[in-house]
Amino acid sequence: MEKNEVMKMKSSESQVMDGSDIMKLVGNEAVFSNFVDHKFQELDIDKDGKLSVKELQPAVADIGVALGLPPQGSSPESDHIYSEVLQEFTHGKQEKVSKTEFKEVLSDILLGMATGLKRDPIVLLRMDGEDLLEFVKSPAFEPEMLSLYSELELPDGSLKDYIIKAFEKLTVDQGMPPASDSWVMSNVVEPVVESCIGVSNEQSVTQETFLAEFKKVAESAAQRLKEQPVIVAHSENTFDGSGIKRLLSNKFELDKTLDSSLKTIPRDRHGKMSKEYLRVALDVLAPSAGLPPIGAVDQMDKVIQEVCKMLDADDGKMVKEEEFKKLLTEILGSMMLQLEGNPVSVSTNSVVHEPLTSSSTLLQPPSISEM
Repeated sequence: MEKNEVMKMKSSESQVMDGSDIMKLVGNEAVFSNFVDHKFQELDIDKDGKLSVKELQPAVADIGVALGLPPQGSSPESDHIYSEVLQEFTHGKQEKVSKTEFKEVLSDILLGMATGLKRDPIVLLRMDGEDLLEFVKSPAFEPEMLSLYSELELPDGSLKDYIIKAFEKLTVDQGMPPASDSWVMSNVVEPVVESCIGVSNEQSVTQETFLAEFKKVAESAAQRLKEQPVIVAHSENTFDGSGIKRLLSNKFELDKTLDSSLKTIPRDRHGKMSKEYLRVALDVLAPSAGLPPIGAVDQMDKVIQEVCKMLDADDGKMVKEEEFKKLLTEILGSMMLQLEGNPVSVSTNSVVHEPLTSSSTLLQPPSISEM
């Protein structure tokens, strides 16, 4: 968390999401009950006192957003997690959910999210151009930009191409919100490049030209950010196997987690399960082992792929429940050893857009700040 703390001090305006607000909400029985009443009433469209699968969808979608998942339909891996959240509410049946059941499951999910945020807080940064301007004026600007220039492989690229590509490589540390975000690209980068460079971009792009022109465009981008600040959610996670180690060292917790992960796995008439569902089960127990959802972190997906290949976990054979659990435990143990030797560190920066948060208010209880 050292880098997060540095960024918090560096940014003029930042907010740390560490799960404490969620803990306060769930921990205050009266406030949480009022919160559940309000949300249940909001979701219960037909006012029959129960929530159908269709009525639960906005809640499931909101939880997905809060977990950092892409929208439903984007990938099979994330869609499976959405399905798991829905099954948590419905207990795997297509029945309506009572307010009591809704409250219990929502409490479990929110507490799980709060635990995750306590372990890996998210820093919300308001990027208003000050840090970018500071970087442009700093002694580090010239050497860092020349190093970046040498990495750009654009043999036939115009000056405009070079500058846009350079913006894509700038980081939050240098005061630039991620240009990979389409809003940032179309509302910040492209307009300032167009206004500063214009059509005079057919010249040979030397280091000197690049440096001088990029400085001019970056100063313009800083001004634009001052007029239109961008909120960026910054998080840093290191997966070093410690979460797996904790789980494996507690037999009671491990058995309970394994049983829970197998609840939704289909079985044949002999009670056997296909090994092709090992990843599905691994995804369900991931939070208990301090692991990200499958599909969320490429480096972690590669670790899982290597371990599964090593243990012949992808041959699709049918196995008994005990064998299935044993394989899951072996996968976890092998992952732990790999991560202990080569930890995976991931830094993410995502632009926070208002439409995402305003589409539903399930995870934005109005009373949190009043507690």
